[in-house]
Amino acid sequence: MTQTHWKWLLGSLLAVLLSACATTNNKPMALGSEGLPPPSADDTNAESATYTYRVGAQDVLEISVFGVPDLSRTVRVNTNGEISLPLIGSMQASGHTIPDLQNIITNKLADGYMQDPQVSIFVKEFVSQQVTVNGSVNKPGIYPLTGKTSLLQALALAGGTAEMAQLDRVVIFRTVEGKRMGAVFDMEKITTGQTADPQIYTGDIINVSQSGSKNLWDKFVKSAPALGFFYLIL
Repeated sequence: MTQTHWKWLLGSLLAVLLSACATTNNKPMALGSEGLPPPSADDTNAESATYTYRVGAQDVLEISVFGVPDLSRTVRVNTNGEISLPLIGSMQASGHTIPDLQNIITNKLADGYMQDPQVSIFVKEFVSQQVTVNGSVNKPGIYPLTGKTSLLQALALAGGTAEMAQLDRVVIFRTVEGKRMGAVFDMEKITTGQTADPQIYTGDIINVSQSGSKNLWDKFVKSAPALGFFYLIL
């Protein structure tokens, strides 16, 4: 992503924050050394913010029943969070972990249909849990979260930081209890173990600053408290 594109992105984020300021009474909040708190269940439309992977709408699951190929299916979770399986029919899948869903299907098959069924599930496509990585990285884009993911791991998904990246100006944007929040991280401190590598959650937006964008960056940081935008510089 070029410097011009990055400036456009940061400018757009400022505009969004200014717009939010006009409709909210959020006040700046001090953040501890751990950085941003995790989102709530309402923020992520998930049952838990612990981020063990949970099935979500539009995810694609490969469900196999050992020794019974006719019961094996590749299914996409519909917008209501449901899947349809032979013998069982329609059932809720969204919100469950993979082990939980395997147990539920196993119990349903064992209830009058099979003796000691063995069910396995593989997630073929992760659609519902994603992180956006923008700015000075090699492959900006939207990436699936397939489990517990740290900031370093999320940047690796995007091909790592680009040559002109400003490594002490990496921002994580997150919605927590309905409020837009953000924190600034120093990747050099994280990679050397001076600072913990923060966990990434679905819906997070990661932006890596580019060298030479100091004026726009300063404007962004100075405006953040007045906008009700929470930040931490590590």
